[in-house]
Amino acid sequence: MDLFDAVTTGQHGTPVVERAGSGAPLAVRMRPASLDEVSGQSHLLQPGSPLRRLVEPADEAARRAAPGSVILWGPPGTGKTTLAYLVATVSGRRFVELSAVTAGVKDVRQVVDDARRRLATSGEETVLFIDEVHRFSKSQQDALLPSVENRWVTLVAATTENPSFSVNSPLLSRSLLLTLRPLTGEHVRELVRRAVADERGLGGSVELAPEAEDQLVRMAGGDARKALTVLEAAAGTALSEAAPDAVAAGEPVVVGLETVERAVDVAAVRYDRDGDQHYDVVSAFIKSIRGSDVDAALHYLARMVAAGEDPRFIARRLVISAAEDIGMADPSALQTAVAAAQAVQLIGMPEGRIVLAEAVVHLATAPKSNAAYAGIGAALEDVRAGRIGVVPAHLRDAHYAGAERLGHGKGYQYAHDAPHAIAPQQYLPDELVGRRYYTPSDRGYERQVAERLERVREILGRARPPR
Repeated sequence: MDLFDAVTTGQHGTPVVERAGSGAPLAVRMRPASLDEVSGQSHLLQPGSPLRRLVEPADEAARRAAPGSVILWGPPGTGKTTLAYLVATVSGRRFVELSAVTAGVKDVRQVVDDARRRLATSGEETVLFIDEVHRFSKSQQDALLPSVENRWVTLVAATTENPSFSVNSPLLSRSLLLTLRPLTGEHVRELVRRAVADERGLGGSVELAPEAEDQLVRMAGGDARKALTVLEAAAGTALSEAAPDAVAAGEPVVVGLETVERAVDVAAVRYDRDGDQHYDVVSAFIKSIRGSDVDAALHYLARMVAAGEDPRFIARRLVISAAEDIGMADPSALQTAVAAAQAVQLIGMPEGRIVLAEAVVHLATAPKSNAAYAGIGAALEDVRAGRIGVVPAHLRDAHYAGAERLGHGKGYQYAHDAPHAIAPQQYLPDELVGRRYYTPSDRGYERQVAERLERVREILGRARPPR
């Protein structure tokens, strides 16, 4: 608790943490002092929400009704550690932090035993924060169960991995699972601007050039901690190079794009997610996959990843590409693309880049066919032009009362009773008999589809009107 001095009451009676430790990193100094300063997680902080009751209990009854164990699940830099600090400090509880990377069962039991003694002798409550709880073994997680059940500690556990797979069921069932949303670029921008102006941060000693701010937000990729760390490094570089007279006079030193690049030793990727370059790179990416140039496709993927493009957007485009440009030439391409989209959602970045690259390689090297895409397009063209006709009577629903009297289902042939499970009967409306929408290519798996479809259509062509 060396970063926090005391708890006071701010505007409207909101508890506020007073901070110490001016030599702490910028990301630590700028941790929100109250729930009102938390960005991007408004869905968890509505009045009366479980998390707000836990942090700001209105009375003893509200404190007892608050959850005794909370698991915070979200990407890095979204505020999991911050919320844990606020749970402890704003509510006046003692704060103890363990890292699942270094702590063992002995450490957990020692903290719990100490918390029990304090609770019994002085009534002092303890918040136990466990970072990266998914790294705890089953025995370590089991050691937490008695303390959670008996409320000897208020457990706040943080994880970047899906708790359904990484946290034991008994602990998960005794905890309130709260999902933190990824920070948007505007959330990160707001935090950066606050750090530049706030006395806890840089106190107006620097001024970010617009292009430098844009680059910093892009490089952060929704990670507030990363954004503030880069900002601190860039500000330090700019201040060290500025004229002493200007610094002494209190004039803000401008931090430009080049300074940000040098601070992190990464050149800016010229890629505006809201501008022409965004659409140009995405267009080149999809066309490279369609053209089977795997190297070009990986290049454009790298440009999007390096620029901080939303990996879910990239994954969605891959799903579309698999269906539109590959189709039945390699049906497994769509499975790969969908699996990649799910995996990226599950693990996030930076590891998600590997999943995306695997999907790109599969799609770019797969045989190509747009026959299914063209087929639905042609069918929609007929429908929109009014070429629809009526459903043949033998195909209509015959399960409701009176359907038989109307002739519905009369003469229908059950396909599984026919040779090869193909019944020679009419399926299209009369106006469209003989219309062909799907023309398979001779590439990949679709070559087999074409051979089978030719035989199927020959059998269907023998159809006679139902009796």
